[in-house]
Amino acid sequence: MTRICLIAFLSILPLPVLAEPLPPGLQAARLLPGWIATDGSRMAALELVLEPGWKTYWRSPGDSGLPPEFDWSGSVNLAGVEFHWPQPEAIASGDDVSLGFHDRLVLPFTARPAQAGQPVELVAEISLGLCERICVPAHLSLRADGPDAHPDPEITQALARGPVRSPLRPACELREIEDGMQVNLHTPPAPVTPSPITAAAIELAQDPGIWVSSVQIVHKTDEVVLTADLVPPDGKPFEVDTDKLRLTLIGPKGAVEMIGCNRAN
Repeated sequence: MTRICLIAFLSILPLPVLAEPLPPGLQAARLLPGWIATDGSRMAALELVLEPGWKTYWRSPGDSGLPPEFDWSGSVNLAGVEFHWPQPEAIASGDDVSLGFHDRLVLPFTARPAQAGQPVELVAEISLGLCERICVPAHLSLRADGPDAHPDPEITQALARGPVRSPLRPACELREIEDGMQVNLHTPPAPVTPSPITAAAIELAQDPGIWVSSVQIVHKTDEVVLTADLVPPDGKPFEVDTDKLRLTLIGPKGAVEMIGCNRAN
């Protein structure tokens, strides 16, 4: 009788929750808990460890590739998140070059509290692209532990790998194309910019729905010309806010970031 009662009791206990299996291409994924900064915000990071030969993408990968998307709605006391992207790799795929990461990505971010002095609990739903020979969309559900008492060296090292901000604004030209706008940016050669420039990205912050092509790079004697197409959802020419253009120049020893351009026409 005792044995029967024990079996009945165990049958109504909740089963343990199993962790979701990782998508193909990932060995590990987690939110590094980080620490509380002096201004009260929380510094944390996403860590991805990829299988050999697999890659994932930067915030603006180029013609192909899926930039990651984050849903923080499950978090507590979170007002907003600011990412601090490390320098990406230029990854050749056929005739295309995309921007992304192999092996391991530590992506730091600042989490601002909605109510100062109260803890921020971080929960993220993440959609991203993972690629070997072909690309597959993947989804992660991650929760961070509470913050540590001291800065995490893994995060501080990743922060140091970000592009260097330059105060320069390159000259730019804009022209209408059939489905949007084309921008040409003229930057000075080294030592102001990386040498050689192995890859570049042009982004436009005025509307996240605007698609930006991979950047064509032309080296001239006294300048480097970078060209990209900007295509809005309606596929029509539009007014570009040149103060919201961001140019990232990537070389073998580092990256330089410039905000805005001086329109020449």
